[in-house]
Amino acid sequence: MVRWFARITALLLIGFSVGASAAVAPFKVGLGFDKLAVTQPVSPPGKIVVTEFFWYNCPHCFEFEPLLEAWAKKQPADVVLDRVPVAFAPQFVPQQRLYYALKALGKVNALQGAVFNAIHVQHVALMSADQMANWLQTKGVPKQQFLNAYNSFGVQMEAKRATQMVTDYQIQGVPTMAVQGMYTTSASMPEAPTNEKVLQAVDYLVNQVRQSMTKSAK
Repeated sequence: MVRWFARITALLLIGFSVGASAAVAPFKVGLGFDKLAVTQPVSPPGKIVVTEFFWYNCPHCFEFEPLLEAWAKKQPADVVLDRVPVAFAPQFVPQQRLYYALKALGKVNALQGAVFNAIHVQHVALMSADQMANWLQTKGVPKQQFLNAYNSFGVQMEAKRATQMVTDYQIQGVPTMAVQGMYTTSASMPEAPTNEKVLQAVDYLVNQVRQSMTKSAK
């Protein structure tokens, strides 16, 4: 009788453990995220790199931006947020270069949200270098300084690299998040139908990567 009771108890505990695991890990490949066939390189080494693929003119990216900013501020030191502006067509390229010019000038953190607001709230056209330079001048960025960065070889190379990443990561729409060059998630995924769910999936993937890195270090 004691042995029978012990076995039943053990089975119940196993069932509880599996159920608890499912409760805290609701995501899996195809449900909440996808796994890339080929893992992409990430930098810096030793960090967990979370990548956002975005487009300034995208209304969904505009809605996602404040949530992503709030999420980024809560991350520990081992998590790095990288942004990659997409260019699904040639007319997207100027805004790619806008982002990398701001990055080169050290202005992304100060002006990323302002760019989105200018386009989606104030309805400012930011589709050409001159339009961008004139608007940025109102934000304290000297026009020629911006144009020099915008036209620099480094910014042009960054834009080309971003376009290659869109291909390598098989990005079909934005915003899309990637984790450690291995996983992608977006609001088009089952189990991640909202921006909040997307970030929950990112948190889950970050934790999975962290655990894997910890095991590898032992």
